[in-house]
Amino acid sequence: MAKRKISHGHVVHGKPKPRKNYCFGCGHDNPQGMRLKFTLDEESRRAICHFKLSRKYTGPPGHAHGGIIATILDEAMGKVNKFRNVLALTGSMEIKYLRPVPLGQPLTVTGFERNVDGRRHTNMAEISNAKGEVLACSTGTFIAIDPEKMFARHGVPAGVSPTNETKA
Repeated sequence: MAKRKISHGHVVHGKPKPRKNYCFGCGHDNPQGMRLKFTLDEESRRAICHFKLSRKYTGPPGHAHGGIIATILDEAMGKVNKFRNVLALTGSMEIKYLRPVPLGQPLTVTGFERNVDGRRHTNMAEISNAKGEVLACSTGTFIAIDPEKMFARHGVPAGVSPTNETKA
């Protein structure tokens, strides 16, 4: 099974160039962030992350806050766009909270593509427990953008992706 980890830099002229990643969900340079680490499974075309949630993500006692669940699902769906080499921003997402998501237990989030229509990418994600039970799921619409135009005012030079990761 072909898998690749997502590195936390980007490539300029074939050479990795370190870049700070402050993304709350996946950024390794954000000390308050979740630091989720995804693997891309080329064969199944799925983005997968295994994780445990600490008490700092508490909503109901012993369980994750709904906003944290939404963040994890959004991250997984967003990573799926890497299979098509596009930067796409979340346009909308629908979440179904099926069962409480426990803290301190092994969990997995899996993102996958449903369909693509022009710049519109529809992706899905699921959070499951160690038994394979789906605890929450989502469907999201992502809109592919031109990163140079979108992020030029933030000092991103031409030819350099503003994303903080590349395919490893």
